[in-house]
Amino acid sequence: MEPTASFSILALLMLGLSQAVPLMEPQFVDITERILTTNNRSSELLVEGDIVLSRTRNAQVCPDNNCFWKKSSTGPVQVPYTVSADFSFSERSVIAGAMATFHSKTCIRFVARTTETDYLSIENRDGCYSPVGRSGGKQVVSLNRNGCVYHGIVQHELNHALGFYHEQTRSDRDRYVRINWENINPAMQYNFNKENTNNLNTPYDYSSVMHYGKTAFSINGLDSITPIPDASVKIGQRVDLSAIDILRINTLYKC
Repeated sequence: MEPTASFSILALLMLGLSQAVPLMEPQFVDITERILTTNNRSSELLVEGDIVLSRTRNAQVCPDNNCFWKKSSTGPVQVPYTVSADFSFSERSVIAGAMATFHSKTCIRFVARTTETDYLSIENRDGCYSPVGRSGGKQVVSLNRNGCVYHGIVQHELNHALGFYHEQTRSDRDRYVRINWENINPAMQYNFNKENTNNLNTPYDYSSVMHYGKTAFSINGLDSITPIPDASVKIGQRVDLSAIDILRINTLYKC
């Protein structure tokens, strides 16, 4: 093989490998603000910043279990999905990498849709958002290409689709965080309403991928959420599912 041809093939291989590396959010970036800023352009009616109101309600309370995904006869919980052709190879790699964490640490299996009626349609819409739980039929998970296709953000939205709300809206949150209402626009305060959640006998998790950052919806740059009793505790990471995030998924779906 000619040296120039060999070099060209090597260059293409290196490019392919570089495109396959998942996008991880820099630690100095407030990823909650990234989601909220991206969603400012959205025409959807969103609550808590990135939740699409669904026909049903830490896990949602669902008495008949119809708002959760079903276990297959072989054990795993199969969640069919499609991915829009809008996404590039590297963006599809990020989405696949986020799904792989669920596959390796829980009994959730995101599987390519064939003929299933209920499925996730992962699309490049006008923000980062998802319904909570299984809402039935085609269920859009929006991952806008300009701000949402990051490993932790994809995990965050997929966790909504599995049935989980934000950590700071769980029913017992007032024992663990203080909501600083004076720093939040009154028109946005509904985003901090507590939910009637099933907390699955798990502790409050400041490190959850589902927790807002400290300045979410702040109108003055001051904290809207303060951990108690230790205000210095870090919250709002979007790097990866926490150990308690994984425990909750496995508990909810009886993995």
